[in-house]
Amino acid sequence: MSFTPADLRFLFHRGLGLIRRGWTSLRSRGWRATWDRTRAQFRRAAPLPAGALYAPSPTPFAPFAVPTVDLHAGGAHAGIVADAPVASLVIPVYDQFAHTLACLRALAAHPPSTPFEVIVVDDGCRDETVEALPQVAGVRYHRRAQNGGFIAACNDGASLARGEYLIFLNNDTIPQPGWLEALLDTFAAEPGAGLVGAQLLYPDGRLQEGGGVVFADGGGWNYGKFESPEDPRFAYLRDCDYASGAAIAIPRALFATLGGFDARYAPAYYEDTDLAFAVRAAGRRVLYQPASKVVHVEGGTAGTDTAVGMKAYQVRNRATFAAHRAAALAAQLPANTVPTPALLHRRQKQILIIDAQTPRPDHDSGSLRLVNLMRLLREEGAHVVFLPADRHRVEPYATQLQRMGVEAWHAPFAARPPAWLREHGARFDAVMVSRHYVAAEFLPLLRAHAPQARRIFDTVDLHYLRERRGAEVAGDAALARAAERTRARELDVIASSDITLVVSEVERALLRSDAPDARVEILSNLHRVAGAGRAFAERQDLVFVGGFRHPPNVDAVRWFVQSVFPSIRARLPDVRFHCIGSHTPPDIEALAAVPGVIVHGHVADIDPFMDGCRIAIAPLRYGAGVKGKVNLSMAHGQPVVATACAVEGMHLRDGIDALVADDPQAFADAVVRLYDDEALWTSLARNGLDSVAAHFSLDAARETVRRVFLAR
Repeated sequence: MSFTPADLRFLFHRGLGLIRRGWTSLRSRGWRATWDRTRAQFRRAAPLPAGALYAPSPTPFAPFAVPTVDLHAGGAHAGIVADAPVASLVIPVYDQFAHTLACLRALAAHPPSTPFEVIVVDDGCRDETVEALPQVAGVRYHRRAQNGGFIAACNDGASLARGEYLIFLNNDTIPQPGWLEALLDTFAAEPGAGLVGAQLLYPDGRLQEGGGVVFADGGGWNYGKFESPEDPRFAYLRDCDYASGAAIAIPRALFATLGGFDARYAPAYYEDTDLAFAVRAAGRRVLYQPASKVVHVEGGTAGTDTAVGMKAYQVRNRATFAAHRAAALAAQLPANTVPTPALLHRRQKQILIIDAQTPRPDHDSGSLRLVNLMRLLREEGAHVVFLPADRHRVEPYATQLQRMGVEAWHAPFAARPPAWLREHGARFDAVMVSRHYVAAEFLPLLRAHAPQARRIFDTVDLHYLRERRGAEVAGDAALARAAERTRARELDVIASSDITLVVSEVERALLRSDAPDARVEILSNLHRVAGAGRAFAERQDLVFVGGFRHPPNVDAVRWFVQSVFPSIRARLPDVRFHCIGSHTPPDIEALAAVPGVIVHGHVADIDPFMDGCRIAIAPLRYGAGVKGKVNLSMAHGQPVVATACAVEGMHLRDGIDALVADDPQAFADAVVRLYDDEALWTSLARNGLDSVAAHFSLDAARETVRRVFLAR
């Protein structure tokens, strides 16, 4: 392979630039941070799967269209009037037409579902941009009278925008499918969001920036640079010091209120950093959103050498920024610091949650409770870290946690628990471990590596109580002996914990006798109230929801179909029973042969059944804890017929909040009565919603969460 003089000049300037930046880093950051950054640059991160990133074909230019609202005038786009864009994409350009073409082709190939417009601001281009861009339909092409630099071009574009949100997008970017929706959804999901930045990737799939860090001297750090974008340290939504202006979103009104990009940094560099500080000074948040992925050819327009050309303004403007934001910078990390999650969240309570597996909230009520607990902790200002004991990455559930803002770990990035806790344990204020068999393994590690953390044992339900009741129903002495062994193990974990969580007063009363010295708090099921849903006349059929890895659910469905449903079907011949739950065993699948019984297995979206079925049933003959299936139905305005075991500890009154029966014939009579009585159905639906709000909502648990997790 031969090198041309141009190739050699490139390599010379690239090497010289690396030496200059390395020397500057040594002086400003110290040897440790410089070494870590150098090692990251030359270490190959785990590659993304082939085809994971979209790249348009580099074919010669030919006219094409970007399907913006301007191409839909007089019609509609995504249900919104076409001439009213929600987002205005502002793309400043100065030559480098090949980059601009690739960016626009990406938008055309995968147009956002949100109504948008594209404003390309020509800042004095001297290449084919001038002739070609007017031939791209759907693009608003604005040519400035003379070159003024990045800041002037962006502010000009913002003044032409019509959307509610401004999206500043470098021309040397390749937005990936779904990028814009992820940015804009953040404003709805995160209270106080004022500016949201995308995850920037190199074309080879390595991370370029996972939310910027600003040091006390005004210097910046592209957090996660050269690492894998799948590394849990960089894969979750979080507040950041700044987000690179290569791909950021901000409400247009807020941008105008702040005066746009500050001209003191003209022509470019540090204007995006200063904007982030201005957003925070206005009381709004600056967020990094990893779900919004944008490939960025770093230096594609201005180069990377800070000693020459436009890039030299980065050095000059750092001093300008440091002087302008001196008061705010005093609270930033020292310049010689290597940023870590522990340091980035140093101002927050840091809570570690450990469970056997990644929670799957659409599979079981325990998972739903755990996810809503993490959501509640975040609402209270804590930073939540989740570690599954098996270290498996279970999708889409791990990504869903990260999009919530949970620092969710998994292999291969999470080392085995002893090593992982040795590295991370010192940063936690509290650690909650779910299930006694998981806690028994982790408590010794926590005492060794996180001695400062409050140790919280979450029973999920008292396993020994559930096993004891199962043995009684089965009349099995061996099961009874196994239950007592579980009791001994569970009580040992309780004795080793600072706080034990149970889900009902029934279980707390039991522990007053069995573990009188333990501090026991009630943290019951956690639900967001969905609302009343459909009216009585618009609903039909019966539904049961519950995972079949839970033995009480297997027994309940078998008992209902064999002993209760025939009587119901005799009086309501058209009624059907929908059985929903993951890991359906063969004997439950076989019940589909019974007329009127439909065994669905796992259903990803159960809302149609919650809103469409008239009655939920909970025919549990044994168990412990509080039944999420009952709460879930009531939260959707769906009345419940249940056994006494199923409503234990749930504050429910027979005939007022639910119907309760244990005998097969009484259970069948209750179902038939409720199915035909609209007035009773309406009353139970209304009271059930009130009960969930009062006892099982996030607000109902808020004070307990503050007391258990966040109090000093």
